[in-house]
Amino acid sequence: MKKIGFLSFGHWTPAPYSKVRTASDALLQSIELAVAAEELGLDGAYFRVHHFARQLGSPFPLLASIGARTKKIEIGTAVIDMRYENPMYMAEDAGAADIIARGRLQLGISRGSPEQVIDGWRYFGYSPRDGESDADMARRHAEAFLDLLKGEGFAKPNPRPMFPNPPGLLRVEPHSEGLRDRIWWGSSSNATSRWAAKLGMNLQSSTLKEDESGEPLHIQQRRQIEAYREAWKEAGHQREPRVSVSRSIFALVDDRDRMYFGREARDRDQVGYIDTMRAVFGRSYAGEPDVLVKELAADEAIAAADTLLLTVPNTLGVDYNAHAVESILKYVAPELGWR
Repeated sequence: MKKIGFLSFGHWTPAPYSKVRTASDALLQSIELAVAAEELGLDGAYFRVHHFARQLGSPFPLLASIGARTKKIEIGTAVIDMRYENPMYMAEDAGAADIIARGRLQLGISRGSPEQVIDGWRYFGYSPRDGESDADMARRHAEAFLDLLKGEGFAKPNPRPMFPNPPGLLRVEPHSEGLRDRIWWGSSSNATSRWAAKLGMNLQSSTLKEDESGEPLHIQQRRQIEAYREAWKEAGHQREPRVSVSRSIFALVDDRDRMYFGREARDRDQVGYIDTMRAVFGRSYAGEPDVLVKELAADEAIAAADTLLLTVPNTLGVDYNAHAVESILKYVAPELGWR
């Protein structure tokens, strides 16, 4: 068995082909897609966070809204860019959203990806310390956030408060018990996956990774997952970690599928550069269900992960994306033992 969720980038554009023309469309349709996904039996609804873009930049109101409309589905991010985050304010928002969702948040965080603007985090009031890179700053913010989620008091109370305080040092509120164990790190390298394991975070690996060996993405990701689990074991954590990988997978079962994806399957990995990092970009999968079953059975990273996130083309609208994920659940997942 494998948990299966969708991952939406939440794009909106006034282009003629788009069914998501405005920010309102993107947010409201994201909620409706999560509701539909739960009804279909999907396990997770995940969202990418980008700033200075026509995408989902502020995740917690959306996650809380989905939490209030659903009952079982996991609700998460993949990922929140920690270069932009105030750990204390984020801990309050995350705690509130998780309580509304009754403990179903699965928050993926990371150092972020190439941006729409130059050093966008500076406009949010953040700058690396002397000797730090922006990636170092993101990891520092992440560690502070993790500490806050422990729920331990640290702030000295006012002796003459407006309202009565509990005894001892105070923590940020609301605190949601168990959320600390549901934080994931989006890792693009073996080294950062080991760092995440040491800190007790779950692992998210997406459709791209630092090219560390020249091998296909799925093999490099499988090695990354192995390195992560070994580091987790060495750290002595008591619980079992979770690992997700993301893939673009489309079963061609009707004319709409063939029109959108029948001619566009990228059946080989691509290599390129992100900033100065040589990266391998994973292939997409599009084909008849029996073809997909054969191809996906050979994907070593999917086999190694406990969670698969299906990237969805959200601008095609709720109905089509619900159909796309249902096709995977109905025609592909059972044949691979995922269901």
